[in-house]
Amino acid sequence: MLTSRWHGERLGACTDCRRFWAKYRAGEVTPSEINEIEGNLATTAGTCAVMGTASTMASIAEALGMILPGSAAIPAVHADRLRAAEATGRAAMQLAASRLTPDKIVTQQSVENALRVLMAIGGSTNAVLHLTAIAGRAGVEIDLRHLNRDQRHDAGHRRSEADRAALHGGSVRRRRHRRGAPRVAASPASRLHDRRRRDPRRAPRRTGRTGRIARWCGRSPSRCSRRAASSRCSARCPEGRDLQALGRRPKLFEKEGRAIVFTSLEDLSARIDDPELDVTPDDFMVLQHAGPLSPSGMPEAGYLPIPAKLARAGVKDMVRISDARMSGTAYGSIVLHVTPDAASGGPLAKVRNGDRIRLSVKERRIDLLVAPEELARRKTAPAAIPERGYARLYRREILQADRGCDFDFLRKHPIGDGRA
Repeated sequence: MLTSRWHGERLGACTDCRRFWAKYRAGEVTPSEINEIEGNLATTAGTCAVMGTASTMASIAEALGMILPGSAAIPAVHADRLRAAEATGRAAMQLAASRLTPDKIVTQQSVENALRVLMAIGGSTNAVLHLTAIAGRAGVEIDLRHLNRDQRHDAGHRRSEADRAALHGGSVRRRRHRRGAPRVAASPASRLHDRRRRDPRRAPRRTGRTGRIARWCGRSPSRCSRRAASSRCSARCPEGRDLQALGRRPKLFEKEGRAIVFTSLEDLSARIDDPELDVTPDDFMVLQHAGPLSPSGMPEAGYLPIPAKLARAGVKDMVRISDARMSGTAYGSIVLHVTPDAASGGPLAKVRNGDRIRLSVKERRIDLLVAPEELARRKTAPAAIPERGYARLYRREILQADRGCDFDFLRKHPIGDGRA
């Protein structure tokens, strides 16, 4: 969608929705003002005009080669969207004749391209799940070490409406928009696999046309759209987690704090704004039972709100930890996708109120500072498997976050492992 304005400020749904809602909870925005803001957040058709999950996955699809080069970030109301639709129809007919199928496009090399682009654009953490699931169906394994390796690229902070021109050319590029994700993607672009290079690592043909991503290589990033992407990392817990820290405060990256535990979404809703809640800005908020095997099915609940009494005192960010997902438009110093999830009986389920937790982005670690013998006494039991139906299928086959939360029977398994 195209962006709108409020008192001269450019708005991007849904990031600014969350930002202003936090201000409203803190008493910094009046009820009438929040109504005005809501009326200006989404003023045209289209997906969010920020690097949320929709914009991220469109960019990822282009990096993979699954959509036409140049079509990822066209505004919904722009004439180029119709032109892209027509070109896509023509390409579909050509692909049918050429027998170029997805298994020849989604390869180890194209998945690596997509991961590097994801890190460069500072995309949604949901993309980690989605891309892992896509790769799994193609028989490509994604290890969290890939994210650690590529996480130091630069990430932009412009609106997707402005990003579109720099990414894909066309008349808009020759006008006013000259910054955004594509320009910051220039820094890792020389590391992307290119099918035109004569080396065995080259990526396959992309939807029958030359990929546009390689053309980013010659463009130097604009200084005003660079951001250190060391703001995002992954570590082991024991199978994994992601740290989303865009809009972050570096002092929270190396920190020890007291755990304030919410055992479910219902518990969070009931107590988060309680004025008697025992919580300080230095505490770590922990949400359990919001992962893929929880009754809620891994909702976008990882963006735990700042407790009302702290928000009113001016607190803008805290360390938050959960096995949930988070919207691509959310922000803060937040640990997500903790694996195994609490419903599986993983370590997250053993955290108790008052426990000490140490977070180190530098060392890629998060430690529960509880004696091993005490942890052994804290028994956890995985959720029971339903007797029949879809619920049983889901409970038996759904994978954890480090495997994309996909059904195991849909992944491409090596021949001979009993699941192929």
